[in-house]
Amino acid sequence: MSVKTVEDMVEWVEHNIENEPTLDRMAADMGYSKFYCSAKFHEHVGMSYKEYVRKRKLTLAADLLLKTDERLIDIAVRYGFSSHEAFTRAFQKSYGYSPSYFRVNRPPILLHEKVNVI
Repeated sequence: MSVKTVEDMVEWVEHNIENEPTLDRMAADMGYSKFYCSAKFHEHVGMSYKEYVRKRKLTLAADLLLKTDERLIDIAVRYGFSSHEAFTRAFQKSYGYSPSYFRVNRPPILLHEKVNVI
């Protein structure tokens, strides 16, 4: 598998981030087994596929919290969280702040931008 293919995987995730980008669907679209895609993704990106998707969803959600007045539940649903509470738990676990606190106080957090595969 070439680096270009892994770049295509990252682009696929970005394009499908609001549509539950599962490893199964991505692997099928790439034409490889999910095991092989998972291993190569981790090798080139430095984290598991699942972790990358979670971090990207939370980063995009954080961006919306800062740039819009969109309701928390709407942001949660947009990025595949089952409820406002599930989104809040994930956000707080990742960043140490609730989404509401983050929106109002804007503390610095480590965002996970789209990875550049080298």
